[in-house]
Amino acid sequence: MKPDLMHLWQRFKEEDDQMAREELVVHYSYLVKYMANRMAISLPPFVEMDELISCGIEGLIEAADKYDHQRKVKFETYAIARIKGAIIDGLRAMDWVPVSVRQKSKELEKAYSRIETRLGRNATDQEVAEELGITMEQYQNLLRDVSLATILYLEDFLPGEEGSQNRRIMDLIEDDQAENALNMAELTDTKRLLAEAISRLPEKEKLVLELYYYEGLNLKEIGAVMGLSESRISQLHSKSILRLRGRLSRRKSQLI
Repeated sequence: MKPDLMHLWQRFKEEDDQMAREELVVHYSYLVKYMANRMAISLPPFVEMDELISCGIEGLIEAADKYDHQRKVKFETYAIARIKGAIIDGLRAMDWVPVSVRQKSKELEKAYSRIETRLGRNATDQEVAEELGITMEQYQNLLRDVSLATILYLEDFLPGEEGSQNRRIMDLIEDDQAENALNMAELTDTKRLLAEAISRLPEKEKLVLELYYYEGLNLKEIGAVMGLSESRISQLHSKSILRLRGRLSRRKSQLI
């Protein structure tokens, strides 16, 4: 960490200097813009960038307040997860996915789950269309419609307290004094199940997930890498998430 930034962290954390806090938030605000731009690619036009940035700033401030500058963890690494989590929370609060789209997404998810449980392999497009009693053209249109709803959060498979919403991974990882053994066991098991589910995906779908979630490419950039159209990449992404949701939902009750 640069000396001037370290000095700001020391002033903020050790002297409760609020001016230093503001300077740090301004300095790291580029992380919010980066994450908001990246997430906006998968969102409909009516979700305004300003709303994403506003939510992201809240996540950045939260990250700054909870960051331990004496630990050997880069703030950028710590903050980016908090920023993304805050934007996701904001999107959930907006309830921007229509009920009809959520229902279609759930129908597709269940169709994938039924077929793959029955056959013990990945379902083909034709098999899913037949399972739903629709034509291939209708199936392609259905995939397009649900693309807005196919955002996978690992948190969706982490149980919360009774009567509460699911927890963020960062809230499980963060520990003020010591780790909660039960929480960490749940997280480890969830990550293992997710890794197993990803490993069983068709190769193209696995590659899309890797390039999008791990390499940070957007759909257009992934299309250029794979020689496919952006709409085709969106379809592959949607199908991979629907498969993962179907497989993991069968185990969710066991985690709870």
